[in-house]
Amino acid sequence: MSSLRGLILGGKQARIHPLLVKVLPNHFTRRNCSQRVKKSGKSPDFGLLFDIDGVIIRGQRILPSAPEAFTLLVDDDGRFRVPTVFVTNAGNALRSQKAEQLSKWLGLQVHEDQVVMAHSPLKMFDQYFNKEVLISGQGPTTEIAHNLGFLNTTTVDDLCLAFPLLDCVDHKKRSAKPPATPAPKIPKIDAVMLFGEPVRWETSLQLLLDVLMTDGDLMGAPTAPYPHLPILACNMDLQWMAEAHMPRFGHGAFLLCLEALYKKVTGKDLIYTALVGKPSEITYYHAETMVQHHARSIGITHPITKLYAIGDNVHTDIFGMNLYREYVRRHRHSKSQVAMQGARGLDLSTQDFRGLTADQCYSVLVRTGVYNEENGEQLLEHSPRDFLPIEAKLQEPSLTVKCVLEAIHTIYQREKFS
Repeated sequence: MSSLRGLILGGKQARIHPLLVKVLPNHFTRRNCSQRVKKSGKSPDFGLLFDIDGVIIRGQRILPSAPEAFTLLVDDDGRFRVPTVFVTNAGNALRSQKAEQLSKWLGLQVHEDQVVMAHSPLKMFDQYFNKEVLISGQGPTTEIAHNLGFLNTTTVDDLCLAFPLLDCVDHKKRSAKPPATPAPKIPKIDAVMLFGEPVRWETSLQLLLDVLMTDGDLMGAPTAPYPHLPILACNMDLQWMAEAHMPRFGHGAFLLCLEALYKKVTGKDLIYTALVGKPSEITYYHAETMVQHHARSIGITHPITKLYAIGDNVHTDIFGMNLYREYVRRHRHSKSQVAMQGARGLDLSTQDFRGLTADQCYSVLVRTGVYNEENGEQLLEHSPRDFLPIEAKLQEPSLTVKCVLEAIHTIYQREKFS
């Protein structure tokens, strides 16, 4: 068992070590949320979907209530006894890297098959696997794309090397002379894949617009074909909560800039072939398949009929789970495939829905992240363009609690589980 778990656990009664309590100066500590719970041998018929940023961590710092909360999900040997999946809108890491991070933060073993990244559902879009795909974002983007199944990729940095004169918002990069060496050959781009916010927004916005305007051939003229190349985008968070005392821009802010620029230049709306990550139903569909798989892997043979999604953002976590709840209702009562928002380019007839047994979906809002009731932020409409207009009830959580530890206690009480 890891050394961090030794910090968290002292005998059979879980407690938070003083080294962990100091990570954040807020009041969401054991005093507010903790209760004594005696674990039973009952096998649950519900599964849990956890957001990460703002629920378990803030930036790279673990929230004080999280370690104790997760001791309630495992047995005395540290093995999960409740089907559990982590659903994040982060797109800058491999699933294995995120699982390793979670294992260290929580002091228990999290497998990569329990992790849904913003880009994870793109593995279903196999019609693009052999296409030449331009990828944008941070982290090991090429490795992420290859792990998803995309075989031929070009990065924005590759375009900068091949076409240095196109990247000139920074005047220090401008040159009156052509490059001394010939530009490396870049294949014609067939599709664009946006994993997350890049570092240099002006460079990425310019080159992405160039690719769309030239139909993927930067040596050609900007003819602005419409419809434009397919765009597969991940992570629609306008804002997210890190170590700072106020929310920061997310990839949704970058997408908003790209949409506005394309509209201003062409007079037409940007079209997403795929818009995955929360709040897209396709992400929760993918997450449920993983919950059901995790249930079997921990020895649960009966159906998982209820899902609880715990998150801090009403525009993604709560809205997304409520959207999926409505999708489940429509799908259960339909003899044909039911369309999902954000998945225009996916043939749902190729997907296997037979293993999905959840018919009740609940959203749980925690107050440890981006949600701020006091200043009225929840009244503003931050949801993605393609998911508007929104019924107010779809942004209302089934439950609202202080922190993730209180969320677990509340769910256990509802389900008469301990």
